[in-house]
Amino acid sequence: MFEWAFIAEEIASVAFRLIYLGLIIGTIVLIVLDNRNPVKTMAWVMVLMFLPVVGLILYFFFGRSHRHERIISRKSYSRLLKKPMAEYLSQEDIVLPERYGRLIDFFRQTNQSFPFEGNNIQAYTSGEEMIEALLQAIARAEHHIHLEFYIFEDDTVGRLVRDALVEKARQGVEVKVLYDDVGCWRVPRTFFQEMKIQGIEVHSFLKVMFPLFTSKVNYRNHRKIVVVDGKVGFVGGMNLAERYVHGLKGESWRDTHMRLEGKAVHGLQTAFLLDWFFVDRSLITSGTYFPKMECCGPSLVQVVTSDPVSPWREVMQGLIMALGQARHYFYMQTPYFLPTESLLIAMQSAALSGVDVRLMLPYKADNHLTHWASCSYLKDVLTAGVKVYFYRSGFLHSKLMVSDDMLYTVGSTNLDFRSFEHNFEVNAFVYDAETAPAMRDIFLRDQQVSEQVQLKNWQQRPWGRKAVESVVRLMAPLL
Repeated sequence: MFEWAFIAEEIASVAFRLIYLGLIIGTIVLIVLDNRNPVKTMAWVMVLMFLPVVGLILYFFFGRSHRHERIISRKSYSRLLKKPMAEYLSQEDIVLPERYGRLIDFFRQTNQSFPFEGNNIQAYTSGEEMIEALLQAIARAEHHIHLEFYIFEDDTVGRLVRDALVEKARQGVEVKVLYDDVGCWRVPRTFFQEMKIQGIEVHSFLKVMFPLFTSKVNYRNHRKIVVVDGKVGFVGGMNLAERYVHGLKGESWRDTHMRLEGKAVHGLQTAFLLDWFFVDRSLITSGTYFPKMECCGPSLVQVVTSDPVSPWREVMQGLIMALGQARHYFYMQTPYFLPTESLLIAMQSAALSGVDVRLMLPYKADNHLTHWASCSYLKDVLTAGVKVYFYRSGFLHSKLMVSDDMLYTVGSTNLDFRSFEHNFEVNAFVYDAETAPAMRDIFLRDQQVSEQVQLKNWQQRPWGRKAVESVVRLMAPLL
């Protein structure tokens, strides 16, 4: 009896090991056959080989690719685009900047991002200014308010916006709210339930329900979109949370957001309604959400989105093209700098060709791992002549890029693997010689409270710090 039990135990043990080994090998084969970026592929293979148990768990949660999936059918997508496309085609006298014609065409072909002229833009560099402008726009709403944020906290700022939305819902204004399920993991569900009770339609994006949807943890909706009556919109890097107004741990919070008024709001509306279809499965195409508008400003704008199910990395590829077209300068702000190889080469090539390329990062970051990984790339750009600055007046969360007093972009996209590969992001690309200098001045004001990194001094930092950065860099594609 004992012998049979022992034999059965040995058979079960061997079977388990074979199944486990097969699972590891099968996962590695799937990763290789997926034909991803070789750096990312090798990173996952190394994790699975040296940390098999942890690697399987991490891959199941964060590694599986969804780029071959479709959010919406082509027919439904065409219906959603019908109104903004008609508005785009009606611009008979539109003048596109010849210099950026290829970039504009790239976004239009890959992202169905239509260039709209005649927009008015107001930039905000503090959370207090943005929240005040947002509340004013909400108060003036007559037909609908569409609001989408990665983080919508249950704090003084979040409750202030929530109460304003509730008031408009009571007045009969249609209010729709999207929030990211992981971004709002710590927010009590009663916070959103109260909105629903008051007549607001609320959905979480890619709700995580273990174990069925574990891979969805890695694909987050990082967008920040507000559309009011189809005429006024907001886009940028700020979420609805107190720290965006008052800072964090005694440090101020420096960010950039924009208010758009004009036809370009159609692009924000399209992005929101596509995300709404993703979670609600209701396709909204009514012309009341895309009202006719006259020119109200000088700016030509394209609203560009990127997501983990598109075959292209639209924002990243657009930035690479913009760097290649820069003649005089290209200034970049980002809280995290974990560039893809192609973006890194584009920055180096621009700097080596004589373009004044500047990169600004926070001196103190909110995530030590990503900050250490970011620092590991600085020597690569410094040796090519890129000027690097550490912002010292608080935490820099801004995602502003401006070039040659003509082109700038503000949005939710960071210069890192996560934004480029895994997140749902949105940026406004603006082509305007009238407003671009003001965005350049924002960067230069921040530069005055920043410390420039000198290559010689950077190379002399402690060996232990370099070692930590190098080790963390190996995991950069997974961060």
